[in-house]
Amino acid sequence: MKSYTRFRKLLGSARSGVVGSLLLSILMLAALLIVFSPAGGAQRTSAAESEATLFQNVRIFDGKSTTLSAASNVLVRGNKIERISASTIAVDAGTRVIDGGGRTLMPGLIDVHWHAMLIRPTPAEAIFGDVGYNNLIAGDEAKDTLMRGFTTVRDVGGPVFGLKHAIDDGTVVGPRIYPSGAMITVTSGHGDFRQLTDLPRAIGGPPTRGEQIGGMAIADSPDEVRVRVREQLMQGASQIKLTAGGGVSSPFSPIDVVTFTEPELRAAVEAAQNWGTYVTVHAFTPEAIQQAIAAGVKCIEHGFLMDDATAKLIADKGIWLSLQPLPDELRTGFPVGSVQREKADEVFPGIAKTYALAKKYKIKTAWGTDVLFSRALAQRQGAILASLVRWYTPAEALVMATSTNAELLALSGKRSPYRGKLGVVEAGAFADLLLVDGNPLQDINLVADPAKNFVIIMKDGNIYKNTLTK
Repeated sequence: MKSYTRFRKLLGSARSGVVGSLLLSILMLAALLIVFSPAGGAQRTSAAESEATLFQNVRIFDGKSTTLSAASNVLVRGNKIERISASTIAVDAGTRVIDGGGRTLMPGLIDVHWHAMLIRPTPAEAIFGDVGYNNLIAGDEAKDTLMRGFTTVRDVGGPVFGLKHAIDDGTVVGPRIYPSGAMITVTSGHGDFRQLTDLPRAIGGPPTRGEQIGGMAIADSPDEVRVRVREQLMQGASQIKLTAGGGVSSPFSPIDVVTFTEPELRAAVEAAQNWGTYVTVHAFTPEAIQQAIAAGVKCIEHGFLMDDATAKLIADKGIWLSLQPLPDELRTGFPVGSVQREKADEVFPGIAKTYALAKKYKIKTAWGTDVLFSRALAQRQGAILASLVRWYTPAEALVMATSTNAELLALSGKRSPYRGKLGVVEAGAFADLLLVDGNPLQDINLVADPAKNFVIIMKDGNIYKNTLTK
């Protein structure tokens, strides 16, 4: 209030004269910077340092091991794990104590290929629908995502910055979001959902609807790529997403094409590296993958049509492979005879082969879902994770969806929106925790039914679900 009164007095004294006009402009600019700063003019914390929760008698899956710990106790203070001990932990009277009853305490799950704004709308609604409505249903879906036990997602394409901000400041309940912002593509590339009536495109011309709302960004030269990348970074992108080859859902993007040129990809990589972060690319074919790696890309999304030589190249170069065990409903959801269905029929047989290659060459493999335009499939997020047992043990799958995925998130460096350790249960890590009624290392299908089996869901030290206390 004192600051506001002082500002009013200065404003009143600056109403006349050239100097007064200049001072008025400066003061108004300062006021706007305060109002629209990322912190909103106030410091926000998710859990007070004095608040504490003690989990007693829990067996811990720490996100890295293949077995559970002996009965242990875990003390959470504020939004971090403070102490883990097999011995009794003494606490003060104000500490919330939860008797785990021998249940499993594990890290919150992480999905590194998610599209938070594209789950519930149809493709037409996502691009041409009411922005306010789309944001509201995305907020409701974010709550459901957290209630499925997913405390963090890496969003790899969509106008998600506002949703992330609303979650972080407590307006909306949802997971942590590592945002890419607009999916950057070329004319007729995967992610270009314009109609033919939008052609011809003039470089520097007015943006189309999908670009205006931040869903996609068209870039057809190295200079345009730099601009589009920097625009996402300006808005808070933690990593950059480009589409290096054709895709299934885009109507004018053949699967076999290589989209960006190598100089265009290099421009994106350079711009991202200058900000201390990385580029990930959508790519299916060996040609698209190899060109992206040559340009300095650090992560490949999908890669379902890769060959043996390309898999070996990925391993030799230490590139991340972000894979998804896509359910067949995603393929059959496209109408028979549509160009999208034809492309899906071409891509889906490569999923099992790609997982086999990833295991053969010990590629750094992350896990995600890539659910699009289907609330029903999103509700099966945990079941999609559980389906990894086609290639991995339950422990290997859960390690991938916790600590391994967190390693990929760490590539964002200082562009990470959350300064702390994710995906593990250890002292100093974020208190993103699930208390599971059973042992998911023995029965991974427990994660497929979170409503029944996740009795406590904690994110950032806050409990969002607790069925132990009625």
